Amino acid sequence: MNEEKTIAMRPVGVIHSAFREAAGTPIQGVYAQESVGLVVVHESYLEALDDIEGFERLWLVYWMDRVRPFRPRVVPYRDTREHGLFATRSPSRPNPIGMSVVRLLERTANTLRVSNVDILDGTPLLDIKPYVPEFDAHPGSGAGWFDHPGADRREADGRFHDAGPEPPVGNGF
Repeated sequence: MNEEKTIAMRPVGVIHSAFREAAGTPIQGVYAQESVGLVVVHESYLEALDDIEGFERLWLVYWMDRVRPFRPRVVPYRDTREHGLFATRSPSRPNPIGMSVVRLLERTANTLRVSNVDILDGTPLLDIKPYVPEFDAHPGSGAGWFDHPGADRREADGRFHDAGPEPPVGNGF
């Protein structure tokens, strides 16, 4: 595959939440259980939402439009030492694509009310996929360094987003 190839994507909607900046935003939906938000799908995709009400959870795929540029090594929120970016869930990625599992509370036309939102307000939505436990849950799987994290951070401190503090340098000590 040609490394120079460009892939174009169009947002299918926008995600609204109470989180206006990265600092203080939960780092994963599991830490945002009380957080409710709205997923507003563009009217042209209204028919694509048919039958979504039967799903308890949804994957939201989105463009992290406010993160700092890609870095190959980072000190992630859940540790105090550097790791290769692809061994983390840190947002400063070559393509800033995010994904979160949210709980579907209700649908009204082209708007989904969801909880467990760990996404900044105004984030462009790229896709929605149903969460299917038979396919998406693998309890007991090894999770690399996450199995023994060096920190129990549950909220972002802004280190990967514009206007946030500078990221830790070196091994974080």
